[in-house]
Amino acid sequence: MTIYSRTLIVLCLLSVGWLTSCQNKGSKPLQNLIGTSMSPATLDQYLEDKMKAMNIPGLAVAVINDGKVVYHRVKGYADKENKVKVDKQTIFEGASMSKSVFAHFTMTLVEQGKLDLDKPLYKYLPYPDIAYDPRYKKITARMILSHRSGFPNWRDDYKDKGGKLFIKFEPGTNYHYSGEGYQYLAMVLKHLLKTDWRGLDAKIREEIMQPLGMKHTRFIQDSYNVEHKAKPYGHKGELIDPKYKKSDSLFIAPASIHSEPIEFSKWLIAMMNHKGLKKESFDEMFKRHSQVPFPIPLELQYTLGFFNYTFPFGNFYMHGGNNEGFTCMFVIEPEKKWGFVVFTNSEYGEQLGSMMQLYFINGWTLNKYPWLAAFVVFAFLALLINGVMLLRKTKYRVINKHHFRAGLLALLGTFILSYLSLATRIHYSQSGHLLFQGLYYGLIIGIVTQLYFAANQMIDLWKNKEIGWFQIILQIFLMLGLLVTGIVLI
Repeated sequence: MTIYSRTLIVLCLLSVGWLTSCQNKGSKPLQNLIGTSMSPATLDQYLEDKMKAMNIPGLAVAVINDGKVVYHRVKGYADKENKVKVDKQTIFEGASMSKSVFAHFTMTLVEQGKLDLDKPLYKYLPYPDIAYDPRYKKITARMILSHRSGFPNWRDDYKDKGGKLFIKFEPGTNYHYSGEGYQYLAMVLKHLLKTDWRGLDAKIREEIMQPLGMKHTRFIQDSYNVEHKAKPYGHKGELIDPKYKKSDSLFIAPASIHSEPIEFSKWLIAMMNHKGLKKESFDEMFKRHSQVPFPIPLELQYTLGFFNYTFPFGNFYMHGGNNEGFTCMFVIEPEKKWGFVVFTNSEYGEQLGSMMQLYFINGWTLNKYPWLAAFVVFAFLALLINGVMLLRKTKYRVINKHHFRAGLLALLGTFILSYLSLATRIHYSQSGHLLFQGLYYGLIIGIVTQLYFAANQMIDLWKNKEIGWFQIILQIFLMLGLLVTGIVLI
């Protein structure tokens, strides 16, 4: 056996060991939206990297696959000053995710015949704060739940109005996100149920939380919530006013829900399974009602309580939340029974949630960076060696000029894809996502092209006995490397 043969055998054995080490470790991998998997350890590292980069003190997250929670993590601090870590009992504010739960509760009253979605609300309960504008008599529950009431988000946001509630446009004609509208609807429901704010909270828990086993999820804090609630922190990690600990009777329909990932996931799974309402009610609640203005060409809609958008990988319903010092997000794909929810005690939870959406769509590359790197190395070596043979016009090359050009293009596409996938670990961009997906499919084509050309040439050379043992072993080593890494990536 020549020194060349022994060297090649050693290289082959080393490559097998390297490729084996690339495999994801850990049982029960998480499912991505393109049908591939991700190890829990990979997501752990991703979240820890983001917490550090975005200065997030603490978070709690749950991931749902096939209608079950398959991943639950708590990380960081609920109280930085006293080094109290986030644990499974830590409670967070759900902020505007409240709107989705409140919309669900509203639909239960519609089913019970206590509320008509299209009946003007003033007929149930006049609203003195806006009675000066006769247009308010056109506002219905449907308009409020879909943000087409014409109300501002909050009246106090408009200093020039002196704290006075007003209507921005003709009700029902446009979209404008409004917490004021949801609070007016809550006043109407409280009136219809002949109760106070605590009674309304109790009714929501009776209709929604209790049947699902959500023991500590509520709109008004109790002693348990106060004891286990995380502290809120600002953009620079500074502690925000400790009023968050106050326990009172304040009920804010669009913003005051308190929960944690496992309990909130029970509600998300119920939404996926259409549990708790009739099919007609779910169809109405999930139906698109409002086109949401968006800076890029994305068909973002608002239903009754949910944002909705469609990608090639699914039809998503989601909502973010941003109370001062508490931000969060949930995303579900009901047909695939897939979703996640993340709570943070920082100002960056919504941004993290948006990045996680993208991560779960193209996270296959982040999960398979060693395989991608291996593929690039094998492709580069194959092109380099055969390129030299091509230039020297040796009969032992296995790639002709046309195949060589195609291989270079495929390799270039791989490098571009690798760069973009690295970039998306830091920046979230919908337009970048679309470009990324195009390059992903381009990579698959490139891999198939490389393997087809190489295999075809190898077969021809073997049949014609025009290649020596050293060359055949070298080419087999390179082609096997491309084959194994290519199959894993595909």
